[in-house]
Amino acid sequence: MHRTELENTLSTLLVPASFQDYCPNGLQIEGSKTISKIAFSVSATRASITEAIAAGADTLIVHHGLFWHFHGARTLTGSFGKRIMPLVQHNINLLAYHLPLDAHPKVGNAAVLGQLINCHQQRPFGDYKGSPTGIEGLLTQPTSAKDLSLLLTSVLNHPVILASPDANQLIESVGIITGGANSDWALAKQAGLDAYITGEISEHDWHESQENGIHMFAGGHHATEKFGIQALMQHIQAQYPLECFFIDSSNPA
Repeated sequence: MHRTELENTLSTLLVPASFQDYCPNGLQIEGSKTISKIAFSVSATRASITEAIAAGADTLIVHHGLFWHFHGARTLTGSFGKRIMPLVQHNINLLAYHLPLDAHPKVGNAAVLGQLINCHQQRPFGDYKGSPTGIEGLLTQPTSAKDLSLLLTSVLNHPVILASPDANQLIESVGIITGGANSDWALAKQAGLDAYITGEISEHDWHESQENGIHMFAGGHHATEKFGIQALMQHIQAQYPLECFFIDSSNPA
């Protein structure tokens, strides 16, 4: 397929223009016009780029791209240059979708994670400059905070930090924003939810969430954000006769 067709497909699905993100979404590095083999990964790291090149991919699609507003202008030198130059040298396209892939109601990180823990009646949750960043919903069956922590540990294959006012208390409603949305437990409180699931937790959030009656679960930034990019890969595979593969990472954070 032509690169433009892939870009249009992803833009139609993820609607990146509707988000005021803190990174550019879409095509970040322009490579081959013709696409036949796509690698998918959570982040554009030297490791994922190296593996994509070794496997003969002409395109790499990620959740975490290479350019962030908080970094400002950067020279293509040192470790940053060594990430980018192999993509350019091998004519590989890099596409990245951040908040659009967090928030999407079908292939989004939060939506897919919610499905895996039996969260139904999902609807948009979170607010970053007017846009939702996750989902909220109801558990199929009320579950204790302790048991939900065990389920998340299994689903994520990653240790889960639980901040809970009572680990034996039953949870019916949850809000999910994956990754580094530490302080958004406060949005779960405002929405009247029982629990909040994310990737990271700060020292003060551990105290403040449970003091406010919210069961907060932190399952790792990377671990909570593997689901959206894989769901996106499956969506692309179902539409186009392209070779697609997922590059995992051992990132424990």
